[in-house]
Amino acid sequence: MCANALLSLESRLAESPLVETIWRSQSNQAGPFLSIAVSRLELVVARHEGQLYCTVRGPETHPTIAHCPPDGEWLGIQFHHGVFFPHLPTGDLVDGEVTLPPASGRSFWLHGTSWEYPAFDNAEAFVARLVKEELLVCDPVVTAVLQARPTDLSPRSVQSRFLRATGLTHGAISQIERAHLALSLLRQGVSILDTVERAGFADQPHLTRSLKRLIGQTPAQLASETHFMQLSFYADVARDS
Repeated sequence: MCANALLSLESRLAESPLVETIWRSQSNQAGPFLSIAVSRLELVVARHEGQLYCTVRGPETHPTIAHCPPDGEWLGIQFHHGVFFPHLPTGDLVDGEVTLPPASGRSFWLHGTSWEYPAFDNAEAFVARLVKEELLVCDPVVTAVLQARPTDLSPRSVQSRFLRATGLTHGAISQIERAHLALSLLRQGVSILDTVERAGFADQPHLTRSLKRLIGQTPAQLASETHFMQLSFYADVARDS
């Protein structure tokens, strides 16, 4: 369990090969937080004022200030790179999200079918059903590219499929993930200079530019501040701590 002034969070690794992390959170009080850049697609169920909402969040390419409402609860399913909803183009979700229409108090509509809201303990079964109905797929080309493995496709085809599945270029994902690694190292007390080396930055100015552009704070701020954190990124911090 991870907690700060705004939020309490619990996360776990997923048994599904398509899911990176499953997390749940609740707000301790209302207030602003910093939503940082993220490279993965995420499905989030929110409960606020007695209402349930299901949202598919796309990758975020820059930080923004958001507001945490009082008495809110969230469940997040963060997918691996290359996992996407074919009928919801990931490219259209970059720096955005789509809220799925409710079907009842316990279900929502997805591609013309009513689905019961997932819970923290049955998220893998929910994902498995989505896969069975071909509403959620994984493109192995993305995994091959991220692991630097060759494919039988032309460079143009690889680029097209990568963009279709992730909404981002390989370079953009690498930059965001490197910034996340730097943030994690700084939160663990690693010095700024050691973070430069371990996260693969050219020098400290390179690290500072990247973190300000993608995280919204300088290395010194990230090493000392504790209250600005994005909900979906909370899972990575809790998992690595």
